[in-house]
Amino acid sequence: MSLPETPPPGIALYDMDGTLLAWDCQLLFRHHVLKAEPWRYFSVPLFLAFLPFAKLLGTENMKRIFHCFLWKMPPKRLTELSRSFAEKLMNSVYKEPKNALADHKAKGHLTILSSASPECYAREVGGLLGFDLSLGTILENDNLFPDLINHKGAEKIHRLHELLPPSYFKGSKLVGSHGYTDSIADLPLLAACKENTVVNPKPTLTALAETNGWTIIRPQRPWKSSFEKSWRVLLLLFAIGENPAKL
Repeated sequence: MSLPETPPPGIALYDMDGTLLAWDCQLLFRHHVLKAEPWRYFSVPLFLAFLPFAKLLGTENMKRIFHCFLWKMPPKRLTELSRSFAEKLMNSVYKEPKNALADHKAKGHLTILSSASPECYAREVGGLLGFDLSLGTILENDNLFPDLINHKGAEKIHRLHELLPPSYFKGSKLVGSHGYTDSIADLPLLAACKENTVVNPKPTLTALAETNGWTIIRPQRPWKSSFEKSWRVLLLLFAIGENPAKL
């Protein structure tokens, strides 16, 4: 996307998982892919074998191991599965941030989806929701454990500095910006925005929001209890069941 040098009247910067959607989309996408191509189920026990060493290996390496289910997938097939997955998610998007997105678009703001999830489907989700720019973790899936740079935390802002004209920044802030996230990991995103909204924040982020005067919204989640959520996440982790997330 070619952007004009003159900054827009505003910029809306959205996280995806937990912010627009309740679930960790990485688990959902793996389930979607395994239902379409069951032979890729080998990736589940392989990931689980590494899980006890998660702290030692670190987040980025565990993410590489998790995404071995995409090994050697042709680009065209990956696009097809990403698109059908994004379509499946649309009815699960939280209404409150979706309505806020429509308001930003009506005001002519530049809308950016910035996710730690793989860009292959973050781009499809963003396209269906009408985002101007959709960014995520780029995977190189030629190797069993794909090469990647985790699009998380400060990396999100680093990427924006690479893609946006310098005039879109005033000091460390994006001009006329509003950030949306559910995660404490997105503090760099929040720090880069003039105004912020946090979605179903945990206590630490709630306290920060209250201290800084950020807006707090709490959309209804698609589970009735923490036990129900944990059970359904477990089913997704083991790739069991037809539709554990009830999409």
